[in-house]
Amino acid sequence: MRLRLGARGSALSLAQAALVARSLAAAGIETDVVTVRTTGDRLSAAGSPIGWKGDFTRELDEALLAGRIDLAVHSLKDVPSSIPAGLTLAAVPPREDPSDVLIAHPSRKLADLPDGARVGTSSPRRRAQISTARPDLEVVEARGNVDTRIRRLEEGRWDAIVLARAGLARLGLLDRISEIFPQSVLLPAPGQGALAIVARAGDSETRAVVSLLNDAGSRSEVDAERAFLAGLEAGCRAPVAARASVTEERLELSGAVFSPDGSRALRDALEGLSRDAESIGRVLAERLLAAGAGDLIAAARP
Repeated sequence: MRLRLGARGSALSLAQAALVARSLAAAGIETDVVTVRTTGDRLSAAGSPIGWKGDFTRELDEALLAGRIDLAVHSLKDVPSSIPAGLTLAAVPPREDPSDVLIAHPSRKLADLPDGARVGTSSPRRRAQISTARPDLEVVEARGNVDTRIRRLEEGRWDAIVLARAGLARLGLLDRISEIFPQSVLLPAPGQGALAIVARAGDSETRAVVSLLNDAGSRSEVDAERAFLAGLEAGCRAPVAARASVTEERLELSGAVFSPDGSRALRDALEGLSRDAESIGRVLAERLLAAGAGDLIAAARP
């Protein structure tokens, strides 16, 4: 059996596809990586804002439905809450640490940045939380892939940037990290650190093979986080954060919604059985909406 893995052309996407390919090779499955340029890639290269999570997945989904590829490998945080009809989330491999990190030039922690330092991020969630932790800093837009942002940091465009630890781990760049943020400072994005392997719903043979790569704990975590995000109906530009953690058969989910400037935050947590992951996510979303999260989400819409 030989499978075609679809991936974006960025260094990180190709590294993620290579991880999946190695895992499949260990199960005796040969693969070919097929690169597909997405709307998100074009917008990012032009320095334009990303309007929708699906901008990074749409063309891969279309290639999958058309039969040009057999699997699509995504960063799970880029996958919309609703997967297109005819496709299914076939597996979530073991998750990387979902923490956010700071890369500063020269290297130093957030607390040690000088007043007025420029911190680059394209994420409203990160912007809100950095503004809460250090309201004296200037948080500015930073777009492009990981290596582009690091290069621009070193060129002096910013004093620091905030990225996901998982992407740096997959690119072998952990030595660039100046600080790993605790969740009390930066709660990560729903699905951050996890990979999504998407297949055609009707391709039972491929789904059976790919299911070998699924990690039950990681899948429960992201199911809870995605259900939380879907329950809020927040969209990709809202400052929403979530982190689920599975220990044995128990799952604990922390969620938060922020005002765009970080001046207001609503936080809550809920615990239950990991098999009830989606229900836990929905209930936590309902609790935050009852507390006024809808107003904060509306304030973030253009």
